[in-house]
Amino acid sequence: MTGFLQRTEKSISSRRLIARGEKILVAVSGGLDSMVLLYALKTLSAAHQWKMVIAHFNHRLRGRASNADEKLVRKVAAKLKLPAVVESADVKSFAKKSKLSVEMAARKLRHEFLARTAKNQKIKTIALAHHADDQVELFFLRLFRGAGGEGLSGMKWKSPSAADKTISLVRPLLVFSKIELLEFAKQNKIRFRDDATNLSSDFLRNRIRNELLPLLRKNYQPALNKTIFRVMEILGAESEFIGRSSERELAQIRDQRRLASAAVKRNFENLSLAIQRRVLQTQLLESGIVADFDLIESLRRSPDQFISVGANISVARNPFGEIQLREDLKPGFNSNERLINLAGSAGVENFSGAKFDWKIFRDGERGFMQNKNQSRFMLAATKLKREFFDADKIGGKIILRHWQPGDRFQPIGMKSPKKLQDLFVNAKIPHARRRHLVLATAESGEIFWVEGLRISENFKVAAQTERQLVWEKASA
Repeated sequence: MTGFLQRTEKSISSRRLIARGEKILVAVSGGLDSMVLLYALKTLSAAHQWKMVIAHFNHRLRGRASNADEKLVRKVAAKLKLPAVVESADVKSFAKKSKLSVEMAARKLRHEFLARTAKNQKIKTIALAHHADDQVELFFLRLFRGAGGEGLSGMKWKSPSAADKTISLVRPLLVFSKIELLEFAKQNKIRFRDDATNLSSDFLRNRIRNELLPLLRKNYQPALNKTIFRVMEILGAESEFIGRSSERELAQIRDQRRLASAAVKRNFENLSLAIQRRVLQTQLLESGIVADFDLIESLRRSPDQFISVGANISVARNPFGEIQLREDLKPGFNSNERLINLAGSAGVENFSGAKFDWKIFRDGERGFMQNKNQSRFMLAATKLKREFFDADKIGGKIILRHWQPGDRFQPIGMKSPKKLQDLFVNAKIPHARRRHLVLATAESGEIFWVEGLRISENFKVAAQTERQLVWEKASA
């Protein structure tokens, strides 16, 4: 047995990842990591009497390349005489419909598929091919997103599935670097496929992997993996201690209603800062509320002050640290709307006490604004509340309406859509005024204009624009 297989076997046995005779679902993408994991587990399975099932999820994100991945996995499964469960989904469509990033949509669908397959196969353990380099990438990814100690401690060797807590995810390769996996694959002539999207700079994880980490290893810390692992281990141990301590405190907080008056005098503010934050975070997550740092700090510093966390829901904490939810009775959203057909070259519409003038110019016509002159025209148009859009991207119909729950908008200069509610807050638009503002959607249903905000990034005038919509709002 090679050193690689011995270390894999030791990791599995010492951490009790897979029991003898257990049935395992192995997640196999067709890439280097998962093909090495499959080979290693298959080689060790005879000695440990493991029963293996392969699971492959085709994300349909790379066209023929995705289908080639699936073909390779099916071929290897047949060669190893292992059952394989294959499923596919249109991740891009799901991401758009669910208003998620493609990366998050892919992760959600993949985890749901794996959990569903495991349950159908009566399997309790899913083996994943995460390795040491994944841990380092995840550390920086979470660091940039402002994660706390629990998040920065990284992936665990064994953890519950995000899609089904009754199913365990195990990661037998966390001790190995990518280079070690590649060397093992070469020695054993293991076939795998490279994912070209791993080289794309569109994803933050790829930029961390391909740009940041090589720079840090070259110019700052050659032993970066070792250093980060040490930090993660320290943070993990401290986070575990804080978690246990906060559980005890939270249990006492919840018992306060039936405790004697002397015991009730316990003061939340006397707890350590870390325990205060974890107690609040735990309760928020249990209530299905996103426990971001700003919300936790606002609750921690201001007892009995309710804070809006969603449609008609506010949250506060009492002086003893217990979270309280309140349903707010707020005015309903305005459902009025008006359809505008962009027939002809100009028109005037009235909606919600305002008049909207529109004109369409073709390239070469007088009044057509060239992209290179956009900043000058935009400056002059600001006083007239006049704005310019690519008419062909907008289409033949516009709907004027008011803000509705879940609306998202991508102002010019932003890389992704944001919740309109968040944009209103950032723009300091009073809450009472938000439901009266008018917005316009293109024929596709996407918002291209919101009263009081910047124009849309996706509908701005560009060098290739052939027809231009000039849009002006005035009092009726």
